[in-house]
Amino acid sequence: MTKRLRVVSGMRPTGRLHLGHLKGVLENWLRLQDEHECFFFIADWHALTTEYADPAIVREATLEVALDWLAVGVDPARALIFVQSEVPAHAELHLLLSFITPLSWLERVPSYKDQIRELKGKDLGTYGFLGYPLLQTADVLIYKGEAVPVGEDQLPHIELAREIARRFNHLYGRTFPEPQALLAKATKLPGLDGRKMSKSFKNTIPLAEEWETTERKVRTMPTDPARVRRSDPGTPEKCPVWRFHEVYATEEEKAEIQKGCTTAGIGCLDCKRILLRHLEEELVPIRTRRAHWEQRPDEVREMLHEGSRRAREIAAPVLDEARARMGLAKGEA
Repeated sequence: MTKRLRVVSGMRPTGRLHLGHLKGVLENWLRLQDEHECFFFIADWHALTTEYADPAIVREATLEVALDWLAVGVDPARALIFVQSEVPAHAELHLLLSFITPLSWLERVPSYKDQIRELKGKDLGTYGFLGYPLLQTADVLIYKGEAVPVGEDQLPHIELAREIARRFNHLYGRTFPEPQALLAKATKLPGLDGRKMSKSFKNTIPLAEEWETTERKVRTMPTDPARVRRSDPGTPEKCPVWRFHEVYATEEEKAEIQKGCTTAGIGCLDCKRILLRHLEEELVPIRTRRAHWEQRPDEVREMLHEGSRRAREIAAPVLDEARARMGLAKGEA
């Protein structure tokens, strides 16, 4: 029998979630909440590292993210769901860890320079942005988290967390476990134009949009540029729609599409109808559940407050232990 681990993971609230979040993160969370002790939090402090100039975006998106989580099946009865900023112990442990973390450790995190290049329109020359991997470490260690579900691109963040836990334990005595990377079985779904699915590229399928909007987007997706006319044969691997079929279509359907495209036996709209059928089967129930919770915002907020209260109770003794290890008086959590 697999050992139940304490799993910690968060998501930044910067807008409504889309199909890429569902396939890349949330479907994995649904599996984990049945197998492990899961802590899932809305990382509003992390969102402020890039959205500090317009905090209203973060405030509004916090509820939107919670609605999307509930709609896809993240269950407060099976996982602890809460808001990061409602648990101040995250911030205090972040401060304590900052005293022992070499600046060079933060500067070498690959995503630091990558995001500065990608987000050229934002002033990211702040400590908050440089130090967000350290806050990520505090997010995990404050619950003595044992595992963090990540993709391969996030492995440097987990290694940083392990190094910081190791350094703290060396300096002050065994306090924190060294969290393990739980490599997620993530499905990388492209955007509608073949690039990474991202709001900045305006190529997403939001979980909450109307079905008619999704249908229109799929019908107008670009396809293999070689198929100018219905009679032109194509190459599925050159078509953004094919990458969706690799995720959604059955093996029989993929064989049918492959043959039909390369021989011009089917047109691009025929190909898209198969995809739309699968998307409708998946998304319409999610949107129906979301509509249910949209009518009950106070219940959703209360669920988040209760989850945050429980998280504070779990975090408090860990923070007290860390303070005591560092020779500080017992604090208020």
